[in-house]
Parts: sequence; C-alpha cells; structure tokens
Amino acid sequence: MRVVIPLIAVIILFMLAYFGVEAAGLQTLFGVVFPYIALVIFIVGLIYKIVRWAMVPVPFRIPTTCGQQKSFPWIKPSKLDNPSGTLGVIGRMALEVLCFRSLFRNTRTEIQKDGPKVAYASNKWLWLGGMAFHWSMLIVSIRHLRFFTEPVPGVIIGLQDLDGFFQVGVPVFYATSIIFLLAVGWLFLRRVVSPQLRYISLANDYFPLFLILGIGTTGFLMRHLMKTDIVAIKNLTLGLLSFNPAAPAEASGMFYAHLFLVCVLFAYFPFGKLTHLAGVFLSPTRNLSNNSRVVRHINPWNYPVKVHTYAEYEEEFGEKMKKAGIPLDKE
Repeated sequence: MRVVIPLIAVIILFMLAYFGVEAAGLQTLFGVVFPYIALVIFIVGLIYKIVRWAMVPVPFRIPTTCGQQKSFPWIKPSKLDNPSGTLGVIGRMALEVLCFRSLFRNTRTEIQKDGPKVAYASNKWLWLGGMAFHWSMLIVSIRHLRFFTEPVPGVIIGLQDLDGFFQVGVPVFYATSIIFLLAVGWLFLRRVVSPQLRYISLANDYFPLFLILGIGTTGFLMRHLMKTDIVAIKNLTLGLLSFNPAAPAEASGMFYAHLFLVCVLFAYFPFGKLTHLAGVFLSPTRNLSNNSRVVRHINPWNYPVKVHTYAEYEEEFGEKMKKAGIPLDKE
C-alpha cells in the first residue's frame, strides 16, 4: 500500500489535469492559477524551512570527521575530510554537492551465505544512479529556461546542442531525457527490490519519485509522440513571468498535465525530503570546520551554575578526611 497509494494519487492528478483541459476546457485553472499558487507555496514554504533551520542553535562544533584533524606540524591533516578552515569546508561542500563524495565512498554491509561473516563491499551503483538523476535533472531544468527567456541566452543554446549531440531524428533526441527516466526508474526499483529499503520506505518516499517519473514521462511523450504547440507554450510562460498570462487553447492536454505535475512537485517540495537541496548547505555536520584544537569553543547559552569546588569540599570535610587517612591539600 505504501507504493500503490502514491502511484494512484499521481495518476489521479494526471487525469484531473488532462481531462480537465480536454473535456472541460479548464486551461486557465491549470495553466495560470495553479502555477502561481504552487510558486507562492514553494517560495514561502522554503523560506520558512530555511529560517527555522537557521534559528536552530549550534553552540559547539559538530562536523562529521572522517580523517586526521589538524594538530602538530609533523602530522599530515585531512584537509577535506576534517577541514580546519573555511577553504577546506568549501572544498568538502563542493565535492559533496557536485560529486556526491560521501555517497561515492559508501559501502554495502551484508552477511555472507557460506558462513556467519560480515562482508563489506563497494556500493557504487547508488552513487551512479544519484549522479545521473541529479545532473540530468539539472540539465533538463536549464534547457527549459529557453521557454522563459527571449532571446534565448547562448549558454542555454550551447548546452542544448551539447545535450542533443546524437541528432537522432526530428525533433532532436536529448541524452538527458532518457538518462533522467532511467535514473528515476533505477532509484524506484532499488527501493522496491531491496528488502531493507522496502521495509524503511514510506509513502512520502514514493510520492515524489512517482511525481518526477510522471513529469519526465509526460515531457518525453510531448516531445517525441504527442506533439504540442511550442509557440503557444512559450507565450504562456512569458506571460506568467510578466504577470499577464493567457492560457492558450492550442496547447494539448498532455502539456497541462505535465505543467500540473510540476506545480504539485513545487508545492510539495518544502514539506518533504526534497528540501535536502537547501538543507545540505545548512547542515552543521558539513558546513563547520573542525578547529577545536586551535580555538576553545564555549557554549554562549551556558547559564551560571553554582559549583562546590574541591577547596570548599576539603574545608567542609577536612577533619573527617584526615581521620580516614585521606591526604589533604591543606596540611
């Protein structure tokens, strides 16, 4: 049920938009109203989440340390795994965000069948699937900026030409289109096939996967199988940006279903696990340097506590300690 319910929900969302446009003519609702609502929810919700995270107190250094800390000059420190300065933190964050460095070094633990032994093995398939998904999604998103700009910047045109270097048929077949779908399918199958992952996966893990898969599938169908009016779509997007939108009747129901699924993903973004996009930059285990051997960190929220020093303790119980043969500092 944790898989079926999110799948049914995404199918219902698709059908609402598709038949709402094809049968009821609700182009304005799905092409103008919902995009603005989704954008407001996305911006307000994400700002709220970031502000809440930023207000969480971090009174001491808690970075993840996987290497030698900087100490004596003759001991070589690990500048990326255990950074002691800002440059090291920037380098570690860049490798983490752009290359998924910690995921690349991830290992798989399992019990061998030929005996009660724990074996550790490389787990690069997850890293490869994650890299393929995130980078292809980024490139596809940048390519879509051509619908929101006029004239289209040369950078976007160059990226589009590079992505379509296959030049298979007309329209051009983009490599990231199929890589994106294969990567999402792989991440989904991994959750379903693996008993351990299937056990810990919840409905809110499958829902965004099905949403993203639906967005990619409808976009692929529009480009290669079910044609739609690209000029009308660009007029709509430019109208949305200029706050003078007009939902075109020429655009197909598949386009409005595609757009509606994107709107649902944007509205869902601040309330699910997808917010790791922003959260990774605010994680104190990643964005803090480990300089505890150089700088003494004192909790700024420490309140004064009445203490009973050893000198006071000895003054109070000195006679009894002397009778018990306990050496005293004051003799």
